[in-house]
Amino acid sequence: MKPLIFATLLAAAATLAACQSSRAPASAPVAQAPQGVEGSWIDTNGLVSTFNAGQFATKTTDTNTTMATGTYVTQPGGLIEISLYSNISKTASKANCSLVTPRQLNCTSGSGAQFTLSRQG
Repeated sequence: MKPLIFATLLAAAATLAACQSSRAPASAPVAQAPQGVEGSWIDTNGLVSTFNAGQFATKTTDTNTTMATGTYVTQPGGLIEISLYSNISKTASKANCSLVTPRQLNCTSGSGAQFTLSRQG
């Protein structure tokens, strides 16, 4: 009779173990920090610059007027080279930017002027 009791207890233990979930408890999704320069950035003058798949554009926030367009390339080491055409001055220029944090882009124009862009959203 002891083997029958042992088998019954073993079966009961197995049944209880099967009731226990092996899944980890559900947790809220973790928002990941933005990667790279893709997305919208704003400067201290309220102009919004958008980086998307190698294309660059800067627009005003009030009238959505396109101030400049161009292209950008991310170099090894994180340097972002922007080639742009100003619709205001009708001139082409370049700027180099460095992603110092996921939310801050420090830039220097071809003429040496420095400016900072902050990630929107």
